[in-house]
Amino acid sequence: MTIQTTTNPVRGRAAADVRTISVLGATGSIGTSTIDLILRNPRRYRVAAVTANSNAAALARLARSVDAKFAAVADPNAYRELKDALGNSGIEAAAGENALVEAALHPADWVMAAISGATGLKPTLAAVERGAMVGLANKECLVCAGALFMRRAAHSKATVLPVDSEHNALFQAMASGRRDEVRRVVITASGGPFRTWSKDAIAGATREQALKHPNWSMGAKITIDSASMMNKGLEIIEAHHLFALPSEQIDVLVHPQSIVHGMVEFLDGSFVAQLGPPDMRVPIAHCLSWPDRLPDAAARLDWTKVTSLAFEQPDLDRFPALRLARQALEAGGAASTVLNAANEVAVAAFLAERLHFAGIAGLVEAAMDAAEGRGLTKEPATIDEALAIDHNSRQIASELLPGIAAKAS
Repeated sequence: MTIQTTTNPVRGRAAADVRTISVLGATGSIGTSTIDLILRNPRRYRVAAVTANSNAAALARLARSVDAKFAAVADPNAYRELKDALGNSGIEAAAGENALVEAALHPADWVMAAISGATGLKPTLAAVERGAMVGLANKECLVCAGALFMRRAAHSKATVLPVDSEHNALFQAMASGRRDEVRRVVITASGGPFRTWSKDAIAGATREQALKHPNWSMGAKITIDSASMMNKGLEIIEAHHLFALPSEQIDVLVHPQSIVHGMVEFLDGSFVAQLGPPDMRVPIAHCLSWPDRLPDAAARLDWTKVTSLAFEQPDLDRFPALRLARQALEAGGAASTVLNAANEVAVAAFLAERLHFAGIAGLVEAAMDAAEGRGLTKEPATIDEALAIDHNSRQIASELLPGIAAKAS
């Protein structure tokens, strides 16, 4: 079984087989966790290529540690530093957008697509179009160009494996029945740091408060998305494309313990859930070794210390970002592309302390309305069209930012 019903199944590997890996976004949290698993299992994996945005020193260290063949930075200004840091290692260095695509095209059985933001669209699509097995950790591929991305994956017979803990949980749980036996899927949310806060308190939350996630250790952008619950909204959109499910068959429940990561309800009333510790190495390992299992990927869950498993309905009044994301999914076209672009502008402004927390959702909603009014929400037919919509949406959000910031202050 793969995430796409149109993709050919991949048979299990013999334990002695070596899988060749490329890691796009190797210096981020997903990338470094992937490298950690590879280093702990050197007989199972060989690394072909690694990439980073601009952190040449960290990328060079990682490339040397796994004896990669190719290393690339997105920022051309970081090329000389990367080249010098690799020294006489024999590892080829490159830089720029085309270098990221080259890394994705490097001969490898399996590609971790963990480049954050729209920069990851072209490299990830390049990996998919050559029919690779792709561990998908880049939300933008599905949020900005989901229909296009999944069509290309089906055409090339690529295997798309969801790395996000929630979608990986659904992937595992859906293996318990046929696709036409699924009644609905449930994505869980921790609730973030503001789960019990009042609406007024959330509106005035500081940068430091929003970055204190109770369960997960993540990058700043996704941590803020968790605090606003925009991350769950984006995950609804992703689940729609990954599993070909309409909005009404995708639910969200707040689960503060972060032990149950996703559930599938079948027609007979059965629920099948995937449970595990809040450690991204678990879903990464599942995808990295799929269709086999990788032993001891993370610390085992101690059930004697799990005192309760609680579930709550999300509050759309206190967390309007979740409502906006579902609205974008149901509107169709490029509405989700606009949503994502505006959210990235808003989160960056909040992290730079140019926008209050309540202004994040306010800016996203205003940008969505403006983009629709300007006729920018037509479904993109190509990646370049999706990137153009993303660019224009960021411009709109940037134009609206001062006014929204003034209202929020």
